[in-house]
Amino acid sequence: MGARRGAQQYLAVHSLASIKSAARDRSPISGLTHCFYRYPARFSPNFVASAIEAFSSPCDAVLDPYMGGGTAIVEAIARGRQAVGCDVNSLAVFVARVKTTPLAYSEQVAVRRWTETTSQLMYHTNREEAAELICEDRTRNLGLPRARPAKKLLAQAMLALRDLPGERPRAFARCVLLNVAQWALNNRKNSPSLSEIRAKVTTTTEDMLSGLEAFSRQCARPEVDGLCPVLIHGSAEFLPSIEPFATGRKARLVLTSPPYPGIHILYHRWQIDGRRETPAPYWIADCLDSKGSSFYNFADRRKIDCDDYFVESLRTLESIRSVVTDDAWMVQLIAFSNPRNQLRRYLRNMELAGFREVRTARVGDRQQRFRRIWRGVPGRAWYANLKGQTTSSREVVLIHRAA
Repeated sequence: MGARRGAQQYLAVHSLASIKSAARDRSPISGLTHCFYRYPARFSPNFVASAIEAFSSPCDAVLDPYMGGGTAIVEAIARGRQAVGCDVNSLAVFVARVKTTPLAYSEQVAVRRWTETTSQLMYHTNREEAAELICEDRTRNLGLPRARPAKKLLAQAMLALRDLPGERPRAFARCVLLNVAQWALNNRKNSPSLSEIRAKVTTTTEDMLSGLEAFSRQCARPEVDGLCPVLIHGSAEFLPSIEPFATGRKARLVLTSPPYPGIHILYHRWQIDGRRETPAPYWIADCLDSKGSSFYNFADRRKIDCDDYFVESLRTLESIRSVVTDDAWMVQLIAFSNPRNQLRRYLRNMELAGFREVRTARVGDRQQRFRRIWRGVPGRAWYANLKGQTTSSREVVLIHRAA
């Protein structure tokens, strides 16, 4: 087996070309259920699809240990792979589950009826009853003048969730509100009007139902039918003790975008009205959030040396190595606040965890060394773009294989 692994420490040139092209593709994210929620630092579906096709085969287990919004999970299932996703953020698990849970026709009808009811409730409703849904801790800073009307509309829309028949349509409807509220509040320079928000609920519901129907059609194919994602709320450090890995299943491909060392990303907050933070996403999704930003970023942003980050990173990477096959691939997209120093440290972590970087492509009978693939970060927030091209505005594709 060791000789076999050693002979395969290179990429096919067509796989390298596909990965490079997909990584640098700046097309807007679209297709299937990918537009349900704009999770920070999310993958491009084109990049994910290329990696899955290049490094795995149908029925292989594909693992995303820091899954975020679940792009890799959606694409893995759509391509007939067993998808396993893990994240410490309950909001990420919620979004990934809604993205991969088809609705029956009767449930779709009920969701459309909820949309119509919601539009009426947004004009006239029992305000005292809606006020009972508002928890001040979970809606912090939504009382600001710019956000207050949206806060009331959301509470009114959430009132009607109780009329939906079951947890699946209720979760889908919550995700609709999450999508609309993010559009209306997060990082906005100008607030939409109430009539625009009402209209957005209707159009978003239809767009999301259309995307879910497309995903359901993919799942109805014989080679995909019966594949259900395994979604884990917790740290990748504990993967070896969690199904399906606890009983011996191994992943053939790890496809992920880990937290970025030294770069502060708000995975758990929205920014409104002058970048004031609110935990409102957890209120809307009915998820728990009891952690600070350092929990989701592996380290406190105030610690410049990032030592805590690399300690936590190594701990999770070692667990990841223990749940993959001996010839598994690991493909990552990551950025650094100080690439010269941090890339070296991260690659060292990968070596210590048991992964070897692949920098050679097979061209006919020859092997040719290639440069790492770098790209500009797409879809940056408007305030980040004001800073121009910083070191953290570039991501690199790292391709490793189990050593």
